[in-house]
Amino acid sequence: MDRTELADFLRRCRTRLTPADVGLAQGARRRTPGLRREEVAQLAGMSTDHYTRLEQARGSRPSRQMLAAVARALRLTGDERDHLFHLSGEDPPRGDRPATQHVRPGMLLILDRLVDTPAQVLSDRGDILAQNAMAKALYGDASALPQEERNVVWRYFTDPAARALFPAEDHDRASRAAVADLRATLAGRPHDARLTGLVRRLRARSKEFAQLWEDHHVAVRRNDVKRFVHPVVGLLELECEVLANPEHDQRLIIYTARPGSDSYERLELLRVVGLQDLTRRS
Repeated sequence: MDRTELADFLRRCRTRLTPADVGLAQGARRRTPGLRREEVAQLAGMSTDHYTRLEQARGSRPSRQMLAAVARALRLTGDERDHLFHLSGEDPPRGDRPATQHVRPGMLLILDRLVDTPAQVLSDRGDILAQNAMAKALYGDASALPQEERNVVWRYFTDPAARALFPAEDHDRASRAAVADLRATLAGRPHDARLTGLVRRLRARSKEFAQLWEDHHVAVRRNDVKRFVHPVVGLLELECEVLANPEHDQRLIIYTARPGSDSYERLELLRVVGLQDLTRRS
């Protein structure tokens, strides 16, 4: 715990806020800018003496619950909250910050430059956030689907056409991997309403998902080999490279084929065919 840096950080965050920022009355004329210490303490649900000691670099190590309360009282951003935890000698929690749906421009630029191989950006929930042309040719264009259906786990367990993209003999392994990965994500963000809502809907809609969920297997999805059955080019065995972006809880997934293999030739054919085939699943 770095008491000096923690004290300085708290003081600076307090002085940049006004009573109006946190829903308090302005009151009498203030001699110094920002909130008073007692106001921060009130907002955080702690004693003024305890908070004052933290700002004076002489307090005891605050609990994780207290740090979370102070972060809310001071209206800290996600990065600032993490910094507060680090200064206090604690690992930042992940469960209170929902995953963003925004894909950074740099990530989109990489996606667009991958013209000869499928690639897409997924949230760690499995939401399809962006696809290049090759991914649309392989998986189907997710933008044509309703927003709530642009999720690979939801489609796999509820849409027979989406499941048919994979060989039947691979279904059991794919099902278990998808559920185990979603379990790991939920453990990291147990208060994410979109995530908990997805799990709840899947358990209600799919008996298979519900049974696998009860098994409580946990495994983060990493690099793998997957097989796809495309209606035009046939069977594709592709290496899946998963590039994680922990800051935004997103993954760039790139599908490649071993040079010289049948899958490599078929992937080249898929690039030529693209989205021209109107029989392709959506």
